[in-house]
Amino acid sequence: MPPPPPGSLTPDQLCFFDTNGYLVLEQFAGAEEVQAMRDRMGQLVAVFDGASTTVFSGDQKQVMDDYFFKSAENISFFYEEKAFGDDGCLKQPKELSIHKVGHALHQLDPVFKKFSFSESISSLFSSLGYRRPAVIQSMYIFKQPHIGGEAVPHQDSTFINTEPPSLTGLWLALEEATINNGCLWVIPGSHKNGLVRRMIRDENGTHFDRPSASYDHKEFVPLEVKSGTLVMLHGDIIHKSFANLSPTSRHALILHLVDTEGCKWSEENWLQRKTAPEPLYYVS
Repeated sequence: MPPPPPGSLTPDQLCFFDTNGYLVLEQFAGAEEVQAMRDRMGQLVAVFDGASTTVFSGDQKQVMDDYFFKSAENISFFYEEKAFGDDGCLKQPKELSIHKVGHALHQLDPVFKKFSFSESISSLFSSLGYRRPAVIQSMYIFKQPHIGGEAVPHQDSTFINTEPPSLTGLWLALEEATINNGCLWVIPGSHKNGLVRRMIRDENGTHFDRPSASYDHKEFVPLEVKSGTLVMLHGDIIHKSFANLSPTSRHALILHLVDTEGCKWSEENWLQRKTAPEPLYYVS
């Protein structure tokens, strides 16, 4: 597979990303492209029967659930913690109760695969110097009105790790993200302090190797963005989002990519695949 054309990021953008650990790219996806992904997710949710799923917890309480592990190579559905009443039944329709869908949309669904393997995505990683980048997981996040859960401060590399480190996250706004409906918040430059903690998978399930750290909210800056904006996140940058208490949802697509050339996948990652991921391109 030939390498893609030269990277689309400018020297100034690369410098900003290196310094701050994040980069905001406005109008990265067009309105039609965004709508196609939202429409497709609507179709997937419509045919989902809700019989086999789990609750997604911001502190990973359900990560030992076999359903979660199998989602590495499936299209699986996860409900919000606050979606259920005391009787164990959904308090509102399923389309307003699902927290996320993951983790193999990029692999199994043609609409999401088209975006994930697009030239625009490949060009980003070519300009970052990746030799064999591959999407390792994909998630559609709903951030539902009134019940959309909080994402506590974390680093993506806590959950997905390679040696040497190579994780980069892509966060695509499929709706406007504001302070009111739970936009991203980041600590600029925090990626330079290294990995704070790991989530380890072993024969007993999963556990963190150390307690969570505490952060001063004053260190964070909000990333309010319009639909179609892409936010690049270094794997080690500290970021979070607050619960969505507003009447407006905040849909987003998240892709996590690693370099599969010269980087070893950790056997302690929660996500373990039976087959090797398909690379975006390969530079021999």
